[in-house]
Amino acid sequence: MKKRDRTPKTYARLTHPLVRDEKGGPLRQATWDEALERAASGFRETRETHGPDAFAMLSCARATNEMNYVAQKFTRVVMGTNNVDSCNRTCHAPSVAGLSAVFGSGGGTSSYAEVEHTDLIVMWGSNARFAHPIFFHHVLKGIRNGARMYAVDPRRTSTAEWAESWLGLNVGTDIPLAHAIGREIIHAGLHNRAFVERATTGFEEYKELVEPWTLGLAEKVTGVPAAAIRELAHAYARAERAQMCWTLGITEHHNGTDNVRALINLSLLTGHVGRFGSGVQPLRGQNNVQGGGDMGAIPNKLPGFQDILDDADRQKFEVAWDTVIQPRYGMTLTEMFEAMEHGGLRAVYCIGENPAQSEADSEQAARRLAALDHFVVQDIFLTKTAEMADVVLPATAAWAETDGTSTNSERRVQRVRAALTPPGEAREDIDIICEMARRLGHDWKYADSETVWNELRALSPDHFGMTYDRLEEHQGLQWPCPDLEELPTSYLHGRLWETELADRGRLAPFGLVQHDPPVDLTDEEFPIRLTTGRRLDSYNTGVQTGSFASPLRRGEYVELCPEDAEHYGVAVGQEVRVVSRRGAVTAPVWVDPALRPGLAFMTMHFPDEVDTNQLTIEANCPIAGTAEFKASAIRIERAERS
Repeated sequence: MKKRDRTPKTYARLTHPLVRDEKGGPLRQATWDEALERAASGFRETRETHGPDAFAMLSCARATNEMNYVAQKFTRVVMGTNNVDSCNRTCHAPSVAGLSAVFGSGGGTSSYAEVEHTDLIVMWGSNARFAHPIFFHHVLKGIRNGARMYAVDPRRTSTAEWAESWLGLNVGTDIPLAHAIGREIIHAGLHNRAFVERATTGFEEYKELVEPWTLGLAEKVTGVPAAAIRELAHAYARAERAQMCWTLGITEHHNGTDNVRALINLSLLTGHVGRFGSGVQPLRGQNNVQGGGDMGAIPNKLPGFQDILDDADRQKFEVAWDTVIQPRYGMTLTEMFEAMEHGGLRAVYCIGENPAQSEADSEQAARRLAALDHFVVQDIFLTKTAEMADVVLPATAAWAETDGTSTNSERRVQRVRAALTPPGEAREDIDIICEMARRLGHDWKYADSETVWNELRALSPDHFGMTYDRLEEHQGLQWPCPDLEELPTSYLHGRLWETELADRGRLAPFGLVQHDPPVDLTDEEFPIRLTTGRRLDSYNTGVQTGSFASPLRRGEYVELCPEDAEHYGVAVGQEVRVVSRRGAVTAPVWVDPALRPGLAFMTMHFPDEVDTNQLTIEANCPIAGTAEFKASAIRIERAERS
């Protein structure tokens, strides 16, 4: 067997601007003036020739709130379009959509500290011990304080090892399982009748919807024993306080928003929301993916989660920015790539994202990017995406070389301070964007990040009470924080418990969602279900984590259960071909007893060695636009010996 070097590719830090003199030619070093003029002229030509909607901005979930605010402002004011999005679309857009539909805002309802003081924790589709280790420390504190934890996941993950019970469901059967839990709670008379009657709508329709999902039927569809489903239903409903937590195992499906609604239904049914210790928690994977959306770097919302279609909200921003904002939603990241295919999108400004390797069906994504007329990438590394650009602009690392703020999964805004001097000619993201805007006719003057933040505060009621001084004094504040004196509560939607109907605001609707199996069906030709996820030692496409060593890192493998490894006659370390309906990769085998027969697991951490996204399917959630990374059909072939 040929031995393969498993050392991840190391990416060079960008220190000078780069330009390409012709399509297909090499990138060469350039001055800042040449690079900025080249970038700006391409955007100008696109806007004048094809209109503003031929441009799109990909903003950065790892950069500061201030950068994301300026990036979306550039898109709407300078370029005149709402085509701005980020990798939020790739992961938790269904969480934002589902939470917004029910509660009117797209943030998790509880704080991390509440997990330490709850009675029951449900980790659904979340290997938080690997993917969200900081949050999992809070979970462990909760367990030490007496909380019971249940894990719902196709794999018996490291997180599941801490659980009182593991419900190993079949991939893509989250809605049947949630409906069966809801039905059991109702039939046992354990639903919170008072809360349901005064704080929700659509209960009778929901009750009718879940009625067919008996414990027996759910066991047949999900693979989870009926007794385990019943146990979780009773434990969740009887708990005084309970937290429902989920990650990409819920959202990265073609019906991700429906999955989210199914889980929120259970919180409404039991009254586990709007109280200290009870809530719903989507765990966000990147340091500022929550903040990017809060700052308006999404196609349907202005900063502060204010809807573009709301005339009063839109006019407020038009007055402040001296512009006219299109009264329609822009393209999502998913729609942007579709528009590249047919020529509707001609120019892209990509800041700190690596879509050439992070998008589902990565070969198709790279081909679409290559077809753009004008492509500008602003990053700290020469990623595979940057290698495709016409202009590459070297930026600062937001976590160590930039001042500003970021917002985590519990809606906590915290200060970020520059500790290092950026290398070479690298510049601040905001300075680069403002210089680009100046060359396109908009001379913005921001003395520092606080000036940007104060502009945002003046426009977003949820952030108005968060001055830099208060953020420092309290070591961060959670939104909504509309007052300069009072401190915000740690949880959202306490209004639903108010005695007076007028004080409850809009009631929370149950989501009437149906089971819809994965699009990429398994069959005789592709009998194995591939699901994807993260490992503790690596991060996303590995651009950042590949540059340092970890004793935990072993490179990319296709993980199989012992039974499947024996069936295919393969051993640990042996190279195999992993084939889907879209592509094939070669990877060594790893045998994991935490997997069940018919289920395989891979990550996206090492795309330069094993490009897992060549296998995944671009089957997108129609509401949120997130692809079904969690459910591909594959087969395993023994690799040719060489």
